[in-house]
Amino acid sequence: MNRIAIAGLLIVCSTTPAVTAQRKAAKPKPGVPDVQVPFGSLKPSATFKIGETADWVLVIDDAVWVAGTKPYSVQRIDPATNTVVAKVRLSGEACSGLAFGFGSVWVPVCGDKPSLARVDALTNRIIAVLPIAPASPEGGITASRDSVWMVTDRDGATLSRIDPATNTVRQRISIPAGSYNPLSSDGMVWITGFDKSVLTAVDASSGKVLASIPVGPKPRFLTSGGGSVWTLNQGDGSVTRIDANNLKVTATIALGIPGPGGDIDYGADSVWATIFDLPLTRMDGRTNEVVRQWVGQSGDSLRFGYNCIWLTDYHRGLLLRIPYEATRQR
Repeated sequence: MNRIAIAGLLIVCSTTPAVTAQRKAAKPKPGVPDVQVPFGSLKPSATFKIGETADWVLVIDDAVWVAGTKPYSVQRIDPATNTVVAKVRLSGEACSGLAFGFGSVWVPVCGDKPSLARVDALTNRIIAVLPIAPASPEGGITASRDSVWMVTDRDGATLSRIDPATNTVRQRISIPAGSYNPLSSDGMVWITGFDKSVLTAVDASSGKVLASIPVGPKPRFLTSGGGSVWTLNQGDGSVTRIDANNLKVTATIALGIPGPGGDIDYGADSVWATIFDLPLTRMDGRTNEVVRQWVGQSGDSLRFGYNCIWLTDYHRGLLLRIPYEATRQR
């Protein structure tokens, strides 16, 4: 994803030009040279023009959703036909991830009045705008069996549990300050603590904080799979692997992709990561080996689904559909 965490949401939501300038001035990423090939060697099976920019991807059972700007929107893609079937206009920029649950797509929105939009996945219409603001434009949102979860205070110290039946906050949970990105997985909610370099585990039933686990520097985005939770650490571009059962770090893998933005997901027994100029990295989720890294001008957000990688090219406003089989060619 493309945002840089700033303490105050009101400041954050007005800084897009400065953030873009900082991206363009970013230092080259070292990556893992021994496994690098040109990104141009990957041939997408479909390319979608989303807007001036494209960011935040969500894959569900019958659709792929992606956020864009100019216009501010979330767009629904039918993966069976590779067509955009709906474009839902927003009052501001989709700024802190996308989540699906309770028949809805949940979209944190930045702008003059930061909020949380709820989009009905059957009608593709906004059915509620909640006066609940995301803490950071580079944060996240997630849904568990009975709730939607988002960090909502400017210090990144409060995890809000939202009741989808009433569209109100039913519980507020204190977490380490500087935590912004939650992920629901197997009865737990995991939150990366960017400022303190920790991963916090919360019981999704009770809301009880179970542990805060030291991980790599400045963890931001995270995913789960293979019995583990994986954090993408913006401080040094590494990935930390945490055993989801015993809450212990089992590996730290150097990917060489430090800096703001980026994303991570799990699919086909692999961990997939993206960041500007190193738009795709594949790591074996069983051995922790970095298998391949594609170098080029693309990247920023991704998800694995329908046996494909759905990857944004933020600056060109594109979403690329890349078949998994294409990534296995050496």
